[in-house]
Amino acid sequence: MSGILKLVVIAAVFLGASTLSAQEEKMDFDANFSHVVYFWFHNPNNAEDREAFETSLKKFLKNSEYAQTKFIGVPAETPRDVVDNSYTYSLILTFPSKEIQDKYQSEPAHKVFIKESSHLWKKVQVYDSVGIDKLAGE
Repeated sequence: MSGILKLVVIAAVFLGASTLSAQEEKMDFDANFSHVVYFWFHNPNNAEDREAFETSLKKFLKNSEYAQTKFIGVPAETPRDVVDNSYTYSLILTFPSKEIQDKYQSEPAHKVFIKESSHLWKKVQVYDSVGIDKLAGE
């Protein structure tokens, strides 16, 4: 086998393995209950505050027993009249039920995150939603 062909084969194997690994880690969105949180910081441009928040939030999500979908975001800077880009961070979590989300609210990892990070934000807004299929009994 020529050197170029060997390189192509190795690259294909590597890419296939990394794609498989990424797919195995992918978590499905649970449409039963979504918990969307927006955080507005006192000092949104302070790099140290942002690093401390992200570190604490990632630790919390890694240790959460209940949170399924785990998405941390920042404003996408999509300037339209209906879009609010004023927040500092967003968090989207999903749960299989309201009852599981209630347990999440009092779990130790969540309480530690609040204790570590609440001094960084001036406002938090939460939007909880139940999937319409869940309401219809489907």
